[in-house]
Amino acid sequence: MNITKRSGLTGNTATIFIPGLTQAMLDAHAAGVMAQDAFAGISPEHREFLMTGITPDEWNAYFPPEEEGDCDE
Repeated sequence: MNITKRSGLTGNTATIFIPGLTQAMLDAHAAGVMAQDAFAGISPEHREFLMTGITPDEWNAYFPPEEEGDCDE
C-alpha cells in the first residue's frame, strides 16, 4: 500500500510503498492499538514512517548508525 506522509523531521512530503500494510492495520492503529502491535510484520523503518513521516533516508542522514567502538563506555 502507498502511504503519503509529511516528515516531522524535515517537513518534506514523501510517498512510500509499504509491503504487507493493510487498511485493517491502519484502522487498528487509529483506534489506539500501539504501532508495534498494529503494524506487526511491518519493518521498523516503515513503522517509523507511518508514525512520524520520517523516511529511512532522512533517518540515516540525521541519525547515522554508530560505528563499532564509538560509544563512550
